[in-house]
Amino acid sequence: MSTQNSGGVRDYLARVRTSLADLPAVEVEEILEDVRPHLQDIGTELGESATLAALIERLGSPESYAAELRAAGGYPAAPVEETARAAAEPKRQLGARLALWGLVLGVFGVLLTGFAVAVNLADDYLFPFIVLLPVLGASAWYVWQHGIRPMEDLPEMRRISTAVGRGESSKGGSVLRYLASLRPAWWLLCAAVLVGLGVLLLLGSVSAVLALPVFLAVGVAVLWAGPKSATDRRLLWVSLPVSAFVVGSLLGLSGQFVELVYARSISGDPYYSTGTYSSGPNELTYGNELVENIYVFDSEGKPLTGVYLYDGEGNPITTARYGCDKSTGSQMQLGEDNRFPRPHIEYGAYDDQGYYNGYNAYRPTCREDTGVPFSAVIPKQVTPQPPAGK
Repeated sequence: MSTQNSGGVRDYLARVRTSLADLPAVEVEEILEDVRPHLQDIGTELGESATLAALIERLGSPESYAAELRAAGGYPAAPVEETARAAAEPKRQLGARLALWGLVLGVFGVLLTGFAVAVNLADDYLFPFIVLLPVLGASAWYVWQHGIRPMEDLPEMRRISTAVGRGESSKGGSVLRYLASLRPAWWLLCAAVLVGLGVLLLLGSVSAVLALPVFLAVGVAVLWAGPKSATDRRLLWVSLPVSAFVVGSLLGLSGQFVELVYARSISGDPYYSTGTYSSGPNELTYGNELVENIYVFDSEGKPLTGVYLYDGEGNPITTARYGCDKSTGSQMQLGEDNRFPRPHIEYGAYDDQGYYNGYNAYRPTCREDTGVPFSAVIPKQVTPQPPAGK
């Protein structure tokens, strides 16, 4: 253990001793002998950074640590400090609770943001970070100033810690330990997903050119902070939001993959469908192509007119009907019905319609052709003959 490390542990123990000064000297020595190995182990773990401030970040103030030792040993509270501590406790809990729920809400919002960015592959959905970053930043600032101990002392966090401890001691504890062993691989996956998502955004839009270097920087940060967050829990304010964003991104990319597989599965088998497209009129499509007209022939190959189409449940197959606007020479929608075939709209050259403000005025020609643009050969129906001898 280094000199600095020993000094930090020694200063911490000195303040604990001072806080226990009202107890008998023999009992104080017994208490310190019990906790000294634990503090020295923490000092060894922290190494060169085991200063008094680092120990306070890890364990809380020596005075609060001494109060916990009193409570654990059944000793009375310090007579002078107990009143001040009780008066400050509501304010302390309020700040810790705000920081805790700021982290929870921020992580949830980051998860949804990651999902939206990945499922749409658009950097526009990164704008919620404008709201989320101040929330997470304020929570992280509180933890950096006061440590994580005030949050751990909250009643809700004590219940969660108790439940987790029971889970680790039960049969499910082996699962939790196995998942914990995968944390190094998880941080590598986080960095890979961030870089991959940044590349996909850049391929989709040149405006996402700034997203890639930001994702690279966050990936490097999580590779550094992720492994350290197991011992320095303040770094959870980096690793948890990044993990949530990656989880949301993986869910969004999974949706993209399922949609791509589905689109490919139906691309070779087109089908008819009707519906409103681009907030326009009802249209009929076959696969990805718009069906503008339907021609019906009888068994002799003669075209039929005035045919009304219905589906198997008696619902009319209604689509938009178009015609020529005589005043402008352009196509216009005349309504919707299920009567086929429709006139075929043909456009010709521009007609000279005189002069307008000294210039020739032109308009396109529009003509409705009610004829059938092709002939159909109807296959003959062959009546199956019974086998010979039947």
